[in-house]
Amino acid sequence: MHWGHAVSTDLVHWKELDIALYPDSFGTMYIGGGIVDIDNTSGLGDGSNAPLILVYTAADSWIQGLAYSQDGRNFNKTDPILSKISDGNRDPKVIWHEPTRRWVMVLYVAQENDQHTIHFLTSTNLQKWELASVFNGGVGDDRYLFECPEFFELPVEGSTEEKKWVLTGANNEYAIGTFDGKVFKPEEERLNGQYGRGFYAPQTFSNEPNGRRMEIGWWRTNTNEIGANFNQSMSIPMELNLIKTPNGPRLTRTPVEELKTLRKKHYSFNDLEVTNSQTHMFKVIKSELLEIRTVFEPGMAEVVQFTIRGIDVVYNVEKEELSVEGVRAHLPLFNNQLKLVIYVDRIGLEIFSNQGMFFMPININIGSENKGINVSVKGADMKI
Repeated sequence: MHWGHAVSTDLVHWKELDIALYPDSFGTMYIGGGIVDIDNTSGLGDGSNAPLILVYTAADSWIQGLAYSQDGRNFNKTDPILSKISDGNRDPKVIWHEPTRRWVMVLYVAQENDQHTIHFLTSTNLQKWELASVFNGGVGDDRYLFECPEFFELPVEGSTEEKKWVLTGANNEYAIGTFDGKVFKPEEERLNGQYGRGFYAPQTFSNEPNGRRMEIGWWRTNTNEIGANFNQSMSIPMELNLIKTPNGPRLTRTPVEELKTLRKKHYSFNDLEVTNSQTHMFKVIKSELLEIRTVFEPGMAEVVQFTIRGIDVVYNVEKEELSVEGVRAHLPLFNNQLKLVIYVDRIGLEIFSNQGMFFMPININIGSENKGINVSVKGADMKI
């Protein structure tokens, strides 16, 4: 297992480069993260550029390793920076905490009785680390905060006065709370970050020029079944934000603006009347790759069903439930309306709703022979 490497100027078009990290005597290269050491706290810079630092797990020995680069292309490994804590400690996420002027490592550590924990460690130079605190997640099959942690601060609805820290694990269950540089104190826990299938272990970008917090997830699509020359997929890039709700702040995901550059043809249907128990065919649309944006008020309708390239996307009005390919999730109406944004690819659907609080990726291979869309309503006529 290696670390691949790709670069992009727009988050949409990516160029694959040479392998960044190769297996070594410590083991294969597991997950981790990268940072730019702007102030050269590590001493690994040569004075010309701030070094790019990769922190990773070596899987045979369970040590945490470090590699650095001056050009963002060629990486050199140092001696291990953190010894094994337990079998299965892995997935370091390193961030800079400005108030304490220290680096913070968030590390998954499996402890006795299969207790999932997140260890918070601090450092001034990225090479010597001290344990600051331990935060417990689930136990065993309860995968709350199991592996691949992410940790970041976000403003609440853009406020400069109110900010919260978000701690999440591989399955996207997350906690919201405060952090003083050593201890994370949750205010709300076990919040669901996604409702789909195959989306796992997302990672985010820090210090984006426009201040956005953006995420790309590992999407375990079934490319092995269609003879593809690549193995599985990454999600579309999404911008993360915190919004206020009656239940407290919640994380939202919305597709990044850069995806608009992929748009080619545009079709608009306003106040489209769909008759009860009838199917409306969008005959002019024949495409494999689609961005669908729709809004409707169900009113007295019982079921609204979109069939997109043969895949049924079904909304049960009474249950306020969206179901796709056997995956079901509660999706309440907002102001008596339902808004859906659906990205359609050859390997699945990525569905957004409810101001971005609802994200349902569905990994399913879709044959090229089916390129049509239709919509049907049961229970009453309805406008879309």
